[in-house]
Amino acid sequence: MFRPLEGVRVLDLSRVLAGPYAANLLQDLGADVLRVEAPWGDDTRGWGPPFTEVDGEEVAAYWTSVNLGKQVIRRDLRKEEDLEDVRRLVANADVILENFRPGRADAWFAPWPERAVVCSITAYGNEGPRRDEGGYDLAMQARSGLMSITGDAEGAPAKVGVAVIDVATGLHAGAAVLAALFRREREGVGSRLTLSLWDCALDLLINQAQNALIGGKDPVRMGSAHPNLVPYRAFAARDGEVAIAVGSDAQWQTLVIALDLEVPADGRWDTNPGRVRDRARVEATVAAAVEHLSRDEVEARLPGVPCAPVNSVLEALADAQVSATGTVTATEGVQHVASPHRFHV
Repeated sequence: MFRPLEGVRVLDLSRVLAGPYAANLLQDLGADVLRVEAPWGDDTRGWGPPFTEVDGEEVAAYWTSVNLGKQVIRRDLRKEEDLEDVRRLVANADVILENFRPGRADAWFAPWPERAVVCSITAYGNEGPRRDEGGYDLAMQARSGLMSITGDAEGAPAKVGVAVIDVATGLHAGAAVLAALFRREREGVGSRLTLSLWDCALDLLINQAQNALIGGKDPVRMGSAHPNLVPYRAFAARDGEVAIAVGSDAQWQTLVIALDLEVPADGRWDTNPGRVRDRARVEATVAAAVEHLSRDEVEARLPGVPCAPVNSVLEALADAQVSATGTVTATEGVQHVASPHRFHV
């Protein structure tokens, strides 16, 4: 398989998730990643159970989700000899990822190598009143407003089931590093990049932030429903929940025919704005049509309309598509989800 970053040396000085996720992404694309952890190891090594064995050490499954395949060394940056060792690694790296408090890495390693791509990830960025605050994903989901729009309408605010802000920051970091490497190929110079969990959290709000800015109203929790589309949510089938995602008026007409729905004769539901205005009745009509069907029967009746059973994680990992495409693989004897990047030429 083609590995476009083969030969690129990445020094991963980051901790927990966002930085290690970005380094893992670069490794998936062919880069050689050297990871530096403190003598006691990254915090996530203890974030379990469950635990598994890697290189004779019991580590949390959490750590293995973003660190398998990396060469890992232990250094204590409070000790001058270890710090000097890492400075030598910095001098020979193509990409350096770090998420120390703002200014700390500069104090240790500046001036940075001229051709290196240095990517710094912080909680809130290098400016502003929160500059020196730390940040975990839960706190970011809370402060950014993401939790306020996640969960059932009558329930309490809920966090997304994975550390989605850390992951989004890792993805943005990976994209920024790739752009900087492309610039280096064209211009022969390195780059200094900064990303913050806070900026990436607000970016994740996408249409919800835009709805608030344009409409002047706070979005609300809607469970699995969508603020701008109807019907677009999970419905109770005979054997569990099934998600139905109508994204166009043509799909709505297909749904009406397939489920034999009784709809207003005046056509008020023919367009999405009309369905949004009459959300409760539309959703109740669809709910009544699917409650006596199994999830498989709903899917069978709705070719051309995006729909899917609300699977558990193990059900998803057992899906026939997983085995057909090799989505679950193993590194260092540990099973994990494979990289979504598939280069064929």
